[in-house]
Amino acid sequence: MAPRRPADPREWHGIVLVTGTDTEVGKTITTAAVAAAAQAAGLRVAVLKPGQTGTVTGALTDAEVVTRLAGPDTVRTLAEYPEPLAPLAAAKVAELPPLELHEVVDVIRAEAEKHDLVLVEGAGGLLVPMGLRPSGEAWTFADLATTLGANVLVVARAGRGTLNHTALTLEALSRRGVRAKVILGAWPAEPDLVHWANLSELVPHLVGALPAGAGSMDPGVFRRSAPGWLTPALHGVLDNWRVWAEEAG
Repeated sequence: MAPRRPADPREWHGIVLVTGTDTEVGKTITTAAVAAAAQAAGLRVAVLKPGQTGTVTGALTDAEVVTRLAGPDTVRTLAEYPEPLAPLAAAKVAELPPLELHEVVDVIRAEAEKHDLVLVEGAGGLLVPMGLRPSGEAWTFADLATTLGANVLVVARAGRGTLNHTALTLEALSRRGVRAKVILGAWPAEPDLVHWANLSELVPHLVGALPAGAGSMDPGVFRRSAPGWLTPALHGVLDNWRVWAEEAG
């Protein structure tokens, strides 16, 4: 096993949870981008998906997408459910065992012992029911964050409606004492006024922005490009939003 490189205090290491303001905001592609940038920076990276739903559709799983685009050292899915529902609901419909919070925590912490960065991708938004506690009470991705004491990356839309959803998610995390930052999951090739207005509001929270269509890139191009979409906190090289905006525009 290769030795770990010295940690930069600006960077996020250890366990990082990836959630979204909603479904289909780009969590999986964002997770792949962070994994690719971190590996390019010399880190050992694991990506975990606690609950994969919708396997009945036949589409690539999130783990398969991340593996194709970024090729992290470790990629694991802890449970799979056929129906495209929230993990707890999907488990109930399929009559399969639901995710148990402390079992998930134990797996994540075990991977953190072997890797510099462990990215844990959620399902839907922050308060989607993920599974059950031993008491029978449902737990959410927010509960996972507080139990682990982990940083959270919130993937948001770039267009209309994102400010409210992003603010609600950040407030929910802040009230739980969880440190969080935001990344735009898909910046359009031809942004409108609303995109630029949202960007100006979100910049204080932003640690990256992915171009729309990044997930369809050739994996080699994706891995080489990923550091340019992310700030040093996420092991990238984007360090000036004014310059980025001029180039994006």
